Amino acid sequence: MIEIHVADFLIGPNQRIIERGAVVFSRSRILHVGPFEETLQRFGEAKVTDHGHAVLSPGFVNAHMHMYGVLAHGLASPVPITSFESFLNDYWWPLVENQLDGKMIGAASEHAALESIDSGVTTLCDVLEAPLAAQEGLSVAAHVLASIGLRSVLSVECSERLGTSEGLDCLQANLSFAQRMRQRPEGVVSSMLCLHTAFTCSAPFIRQAIDLADAHGIDIQLHLNESDYEPQWVLAQHGERTVQWYDRLGLLSDRLVAAQCVRLDPSEIGLLAKHKVRAVHVPISNCEVGGGISPVPDMLEAGIPVGLGTDGYINNFFELMRWAFLVHKGHRRSTQVMPAHTVWNMATQMGAQVVFGVAGCPVGLLAPECWADFQVISLDSLPTFVHPDNLFEQLVLYRNPSDVREVYIAGRQVKHAGRLLGGDLAKAREATRMEANRLRVRGVEAARVIRGERGKPQDATE
Repeated sequence: MIEIHVADFLIGPNQRIIERGAVVFSRSRILHVGPFEETLQRFGEAKVTDHGHAVLSPGFVNAHMHMYGVLAHGLASPVPITSFESFLNDYWWPLVENQLDGKMIGAASEHAALESIDSGVTTLCDVLEAPLAAQEGLSVAAHVLASIGLRSVLSVECSERLGTSEGLDCLQANLSFAQRMRQRPEGVVSSMLCLHTAFTCSAPFIRQAIDLADAHGIDIQLHLNESDYEPQWVLAQHGERTVQWYDRLGLLSDRLVAAQCVRLDPSEIGLLAKHKVRAVHVPISNCEVGGGISPVPDMLEAGIPVGLGTDGYINNFFELMRWAFLVHKGHRRSTQVMPAHTVWNMATQMGAQVVFGVAGCPVGLLAPECWADFQVISLDSLPTFVHPDNLFEQLVLYRNPSDVREVYIAGRQVKHAGRLLGGDLAKAREATRMEANRLRVRGVEAARVIRGERGKPQDATE
């Protein structure tokens, strides 16, 4: 069946706004986008749904997130933290990442998927940081996201922090998962390889990852210069900046996705642009950890495609866009940087380019032959007039997930009249709460074991 959806505004390719615009789709693909009257003449027999005072927009693309991260929200460390290195070595790695299991990952994945759809996200790119549960975690997450119908790119983070052998096992697990996903007919879930950072991956390990990715046609993603720690570490160990070291290793290419990208100097931005590396901006996370503010305006000016990601923090995509819109204005002391239409592009069309590459999956825009991944955002509660000149500002600054009325992924409706259709967010939240408490208890007990206090384990209900 052919369907026409029409609203007062439609956001087309390259942020073109069509008043009384319509999108036509059949099954999973878009057939036509244009003014409603013209569309009706061509597809007069189709079913018409008029959303009235609303916006038809591509679904958002969350280009970097950690679904499991919700399990650690509000989690206090049972050990003292004295530095960034201490945070990783004494707390996050042994007491959080090493304690994750399939049940925890499954609960967090369902919660994150439903929360994402509620916020207008139709595609996400996730990094699982659970080296001791790599295969199980990827399989569980893939099952959850495929059943809900959320388009996703899943990977497990690979490093040598537990040893080279364990790191190579993670790479193989990630590669096997990617190959299995390629064989699945629905194609909703895919994968890429993932490295952690320069300070947990040696040159030989990185070269092996590059060889695997090249041999199997798979992209690589990693975290890049989230704080001063990594560039200072690389400079001390290798005598050059992180991006320069990666360039020498042959890692930089248009098949690399670099998240964070906070502490970059001009020469590094130039190298990223030269090699057509894709980047992801995670402003809320960067500020929460005190890493700094990424030079996104400079990266965009250099021609680097930059998407938006929630990392492991707040999954309200409208709040994320507001941060991206506002933080650079304050940092640069200029109202001219990061206009709303640029932020919207990063959240949709450019974000899709970052995740899938220039010739990748046709999502992030409303155009013929693209997947029918779109959302309907109500404008009814706005107190001021909406027109094409202020539409993006009205959306970025004054809309929220509660204003997302409809969401479609590959033509399948996953949110209707403001209600999620693929699952119960309240139940998912309760299950996640229980698993978060189990993670907390396991972390406390692991800390006791590390300190040599092998006493009676705490009860999971305390």
